[in-house]
Amino acid sequence: MSKVINAKILRRDLGKIVESVRKGASFTVLYRSRPAFEIVPVDAVDLDLGDPQEDPLYGAPAVGRSNDGRSAADHDALLYGARRG
Repeated sequence: MSKVINAKILRRDLGKIVESVRKGASFTVLYRSRPAFEIVPVDAVDLDLGDPQEDPLYGAPAVGRSNDGRSAADHDALLYGARRG
C-alpha cells in the first residue's frame, strides 16, 4: 500500500523518503491536491531499457574531452554495461 504525501513533504523529507523506499515503502505524491506520480522501489518495477544499440547516443563520437582519463568506449561501458561492438 502506498503512503500519500504532498510535494512540500517530498522536498522537506527527501532523505527520509529515499531511505523508506530503499526499505520497500511506496509513495503517491500529490501536486496541487491531485496525484502526480508514484515513488516505488526499483525492484518493484520491471525496467526494460531496450537495446543500447537503438540509443542514438550509443557509440556517438566524442564531443570534447573528458577530464576523468576514460575513453569514449569506457564511458559507453559505464553507461550501457557492455562494450560496443
